[in-house]
Amino acid sequence: MADHAKVSDGADEQHSHSHGVSANADRRYLWGALIALALFMLGEVVVAFITGSLALLSDAGHMLSDVASIGVALWAMTLAARPARGRWTYGFKRAEILAALANGVTLLVLGLVLAVEAVRRLITPPQVHAPPVIVVALVGIAVNFLATWLLAKANRTSLNVRGAYQHILTDLFGFIGTLVAGLVILFTGWTRADALASLVVVALMLRAGWPLVKESGSILLEAAPPDIDLDEVRKHLMDLDHVIDVHDLHVWTLTDGLPAVSAHVVTRDDCFIDGDMPELLDELQDCLRTHFGIEHSTFQLEPGAHAQHEPGMHHH
Repeated sequence: MADHAKVSDGADEQHSHSHGVSANADRRYLWGALIALALFMLGEVVVAFITGSLALLSDAGHMLSDVASIGVALWAMTLAARPARGRWTYGFKRAEILAALANGVTLLVLGLVLAVEAVRRLITPPQVHAPPVIVVALVGIAVNFLATWLLAKANRTSLNVRGAYQHILTDLFGFIGTLVAGLVILFTGWTRADALASLVVVALMLRAGWPLVKESGSILLEAAPPDIDLDEVRKHLMDLDHVIDVHDLHVWTLTDGLPAVSAHVVTRDDCFIDGDMPELLDELQDCLRTHFGIEHSTFQLEPGAHAQHEPGMHHH
């Protein structure tokens, strides 16, 4: 018999997991929000050309980023549903994390651009015609409320869906701020209210964007999930019979809600002779499943003497 064996949990191919989104239902919610926002955006463009309003045209450009964020989320969901094949051994599940990262970065960049413009307008406030601003804000609140409601019904444990949701939610608050600013300007003539409302929205965008970038970045950099303690994982595995040591332990996230583990497990030498390996493998996988909710695991089972053949092993 060989002096070591590599074994992997067959659940990788045989089980489906509730890790991203519940595909069909959530796609409908996202498509509904996308259509509502796209129609509103087109309406804004038409009104902007009729009235010659640059402000309305700029807002339509901002709405385009929301439509794009949902479009990216839908595209990522479609990619993530594709099966693994060829050199794409995990399929395209990470597409959802890339989409979430893109939405987070977009929120941060837009927030910084708007912050610069808002400060400029605070110093030199331009003329703002309140009535068109109020009308557009009211319609925008209605449309974004509908879009927010639709996305709130989707599975927001998915980082991908959460990224699109944060885009729309900040826009809803943005239109509420615009409405308040429009009313202040209408009744008092204080045009700086528009810039102040923009700064509030900027703060919301930065607050929403940073966690998306941080969380998606951690997944892409293969960090262990924040709710899983590697020392605890190792301790539980070491408590099993026949296990002498655990090294090269790695825990990472394939995509939302889908953690994976790989480890080298040093066992008693007689396990390779007595036929205890299948039972030990079941115990290892059951330990991870029961205590940490981890279904995807790969173990290399090896005798103690095998360590001298692994100069690059990592102890945890």
